[in-house]
Amino acid sequence: MTTTRIVLVRHGEAQSHVEGVVGGRRGCTGLSELGRRQASALRDRLARTGELGEVHALYASTLPRASETASIIAPAIGGLDVVEREDLREFDIGPEGDGLAWEELEQRFPTPDVWTPFHHHVPGAETWAGFAARVGGALDEIARAHRGETVVVACHGGVVEHSFTAFHGRGMTGWLGGVLIQNCGVTEWQHQERPEMPWVKERTWSLVRHNDHSHVPTS
Repeated sequence: MTTTRIVLVRHGEAQSHVEGVVGGRRGCTGLSELGRRQASALRDRLARTGELGEVHALYASTLPRASETASIIAPAIGGLDVVEREDLREFDIGPEGDGLAWEELEQRFPTPDVWTPFHHHVPGAETWAGFAARVGGALDEIARAHRGETVVVACHGGVVEHSFTAFHGRGMTGWLGGVLIQNCGVTEWQHQERPEMPWVKERTWSLVRHNDHSHVPTS
């Protein structure tokens, strides 16, 4: 039986979150002090438990809060080099929204009364559907490149959200039913190819755990 594991780690608390600004390419300045402690706590847990076994690759979004998280946890999973990918970034709010205070963003670009996944809420932003396609394509490519291996991906809440679209067939209707995705929470997907069960198709995935965050300090 061949088992492929995709372990998604949301980044630690971002400094942009502390400052109340939109953290895109321009607005993201990496982790806050608490965020670094959160990532360190996850590193220490993984080193202590060895729960991931052998990890074959470590990917991260190119946004500093995710790549910094990956660098902090890397020593606990074999000291792997961090492979950064643009397509693992959080939802792209576009240049007109990036770096704005959240209050100013809402004032300049009010949330529409009727929301659809195909609407450009802010000029130059991607749509929620486009975000889903980007993330789904990235996760599919990573899974195919690492068939039978364990991969860790340091990413964002929106990427974790759309892993349910990519791996579980969930629609693109909005956030994950109000379920909070904690900083440095772990979500794990697993696919098993069973030669004795050929009706289990290649892209069938099981959710092993979601938002596992008992290790994460909140202050």
